Amino acid sequence: MSFSLSSWLRQYTLTSALIVALIPAAAQAQPAGQLDRIIAKVGKSRIILQSELDYNFAQYKMENPEMSDTMRCTLLQEMIFQKLLAEQAERDSVIISDEEVDANMDLRLRRFIEQAGSQERLEQMMGKTVYQMKDESREMIRESLVADRMKGQLFQNVKITPVEVRRYFEKIPADSLPLFPASVEIGQIVIDPPVSPEMDAYARTRIEEIRNDIKSGKSFESMASAYSADPGSRDQGGDLGWVSRGQMVPEFEKAAFRLQVGEISGIVKTEYGYHIIQNVAREGEKAHLRHILIRQERTNADYKAALMKLDSVRAELLSGKTTFQLAVGKYSNDKASKQTGGILSDPRTGSSKLQIKDLDPAMVLALDSLQEGGFSQPQVFTNQLTGEKSCRIIYLKSRSQPHKANLIDDYSNIQEVALRQKQMDKQSEWLREKLPTFYLKIDKEYQTCPELAPWVAAMNKKQL
Repeated sequence: MSFSLSSWLRQYTLTSALIVALIPAAAQAQPAGQLDRIIAKVGKSRIILQSELDYNFAQYKMENPEMSDTMRCTLLQEMIFQKLLAEQAERDSVIISDEEVDANMDLRLRRFIEQAGSQERLEQMMGKTVYQMKDESREMIRESLVADRMKGQLFQNVKITPVEVRRYFEKIPADSLPLFPASVEIGQIVIDPPVSPEMDAYARTRIEEIRNDIKSGKSFESMASAYSADPGSRDQGGDLGWVSRGQMVPEFEKAAFRLQVGEISGIVKTEYGYHIIQNVAREGEKAHLRHILIRQERTNADYKAALMKLDSVRAELLSGKTTFQLAVGKYSNDKASKQTGGILSDPRTGSSKLQIKDLDPAMVLALDSLQEGGFSQPQVFTNQLTGEKSCRIIYLKSRSQPHKANLIDDYSNIQEVALRQKQMDKQSEWLREKLPTFYLKIDKEYQTCPELAPWVAAMNKKQL
């Protein structure tokens, strides 16, 4: 199986995140007068419905309007492959616990609620309650997790060397090399504004009042919905789902895992603010938790103090008294970029080369006047993950103009593509070995899909 770099990049945007959503596609309403049907079957009971393929295609089409209908074949291939992995996992006795399913389901649900704006809005959009959505999606999510674990076992020993990367790149015809858009390598030093003693005291008093109200008989869920500053759990009554040790910040985890079932904690202070925690259930090293968060509000004076601090840090950088890496280690509050010396990376690929179009407008504006090696003026910005405002200096390490792919500027991207190609070769090898052992049936309408040709041939051969 051979792909150009550009075709691979297009194909591998179709990941399992697309194939599996929280809400089962089969649960979506069919157009009036249109009957659903099975378009593929693996083993005795694993089926794919036309409605599932239509739903996944529609979801992807929203993000990629230029996509043609031929991409249905690629989507169906991915969906069948997931069923094959799940079938093999069952043979190999690969087990996914109920706790893992619940934790994954809660995580997905929180993401959907954030996208919808509230739990009520999501329930209105879907025409069912959160609990109904969970019940309908449980087995689908279990199958997704077991397939992912099986795929992890399949690819765990697939590695790529620099020599293999170069060989892969040299085989790509020059006229097939993709044009990469303008990109930058950037870093940041983030200083969170200090909280004034008055605002800190006010936040603590507020959460003490909430805790007293709960102790007096008000429900934890209703108080969380009314007052918690955590957007991810507020609309679920503060529900965090099942949490394992190591997933939360130390102060929160220490307090949470000391609680008895049904017990409510005292006031817990973390870097995010003040919490009260409720233990809903406990199983070994996992706990089902709720919490209420009250953040300490910051004033204009707090932001001014942080900007003045960053101004002095920038002066040290410009004068050469310190380096960017040392300043990050000494001053920055951004844990994620601090681990990489302040340099930002693409969360999807891990690459430090970021496309201009993916940056927030304030950052683009700040970079516009910077030369390579330069530092921006201190600025207030909104953290895209937390929604909180903070202050930063931006460092421009390098800037590249639109260009055709090459090993010098784009090694990490090419390395990723070469590794994925090697994984695809491993996948093809696995399929050649395993396909004859599976019962597989594909609807006639999709048997002409080029991607499915080897699978259809194996299916027909087995039926002879």
